[in-house]
Amino acid sequence: MIRKLLRRVFSKAPPVHEPALIPVEKHRIRRESISPGARQTVARLQEHGHAAFVVGGAVRDLLAGIEPKDFDIATDATPEQVRGIFRRSRIIGRRFRIVHVMSGSETMEVSTFRAGNDVDSETDEHGRVLRDNVFGNVEEDAARRDFTINALYYNPADETITDYHHGVADLQQKTLRIIGDPRKRYREDPVRLLRAVRMAAKLGLTIDPAARTPIREMADLLENVPAARLFDEMLKLLLSGHAVECLRQLREEGLHHGLLPLLDVIMEQPLGERFVWLSLASTDARVKAGKRTSPGFLFATLLWHEALAAWEARKQNNEPPIPALHAAMDEVLDIQGGKLAITRRIAADIKDIWILQPRLENRAGRRPLRLVEQPRFKAGYDFLLLRAESGEVAQELADWWRAFLDADTEARLAMLTPEKKPARRKRRRRKGGGDSADPEGGG
Repeated sequence: MIRKLLRRVFSKAPPVHEPALIPVEKHRIRRESISPGARQTVARLQEHGHAAFVVGGAVRDLLAGIEPKDFDIATDATPEQVRGIFRRSRIIGRRFRIVHVMSGSETMEVSTFRAGNDVDSETDEHGRVLRDNVFGNVEEDAARRDFTINALYYNPADETITDYHHGVADLQQKTLRIIGDPRKRYREDPVRLLRAVRMAAKLGLTIDPAARTPIREMADLLENVPAARLFDEMLKLLLSGHAVECLRQLREEGLHHGLLPLLDVIMEQPLGERFVWLSLASTDARVKAGKRTSPGFLFATLLWHEALAAWEARKQNNEPPIPALHAAMDEVLDIQGGKLAITRRIAADIKDIWILQPRLENRAGRRPLRLVEQPRFKAGYDFLLLRAESGEVAQELADWWRAFLDADTEARLAMLTPEKKPARRKRRRRKGGGDSADPEGGG
């Protein structure tokens, strides 16, 4: 306790930045752009005498002309005070204690203003912050945010933006700058290395040289990030609608090593690289069109050629094809599990898609009729179309399935090819003329 008090007294106070108060006439974000749940949450907090703002990514995206996916709120109320104001709420988190406030179908993330990471923050030997629940004021809260474009505070009551670190100007100038010393900030949370790439790709920004220079040399810090957090960040990156740009920039910055083990090998193979880029482009198109996306499908495409290589190696060792495929799938996903905490549900989706591929290549007998009834058939079929487009399988196979799905029942039956019957084994006669099929030797 005394040690914490001394750290508070003697720690260097963060520099105070005179904020810019930007009126609606300049930024043009009307309160109607904020979701009803977020507006009501901010209003309730303010009614109870607390400062409250819509913060971070929602404000940034609205300024960039992008519809936010969610609206986070920052306040001077403690988690317990927030919990007391909202009946439908719960406190979550260990590293950062925040409150989820439910309003209708919306869930708002409400966080308390926090002090800088120099004060009473628990870190590991690399400088990564493990626990940070020291509350502060709004100026300190702005100083501890990662990028200037995320240190923006919007008040729906008067429609003003409070900008402490010139984030609005940086956004207008298409520049991504980090708040504070980049090396220190990356050490505090290495996931910021990935966020820098994702933000730059998503918003078409140039990473400021001071923030970009340390990225490659500090990439090893990602080895110290828990697998679950890394997986969440990779999902955000790959499902951002800008996955193609993100992955290209990951490679440019040297951050792709180890995130998806063996991904470099995949992308050095002509078919594998084309297949991956087609998959990412397809996912980006679906996100931009507002269509549903599947993490399982995306990871199935990214890791498919590793599964193929492992499968082929096992078949070369004379393992039966289908058991060999199951073993290869487990092998590839186990390698991934060491770095990315792929959930069991997503891993099951990946396996379902992969195991359908050899079945889709077998059109004999009535198998196709049974296959279309499989729950994951559509995902497996879409996966096959990507394989054909990349040149991995014959286009004729994809065309046949497309025609089969468009046909009525009678036409489908006509498209089926006869199933080859296994050759009958000749009966061996027992000595004396008896038939081996008759244990009594006949008559």
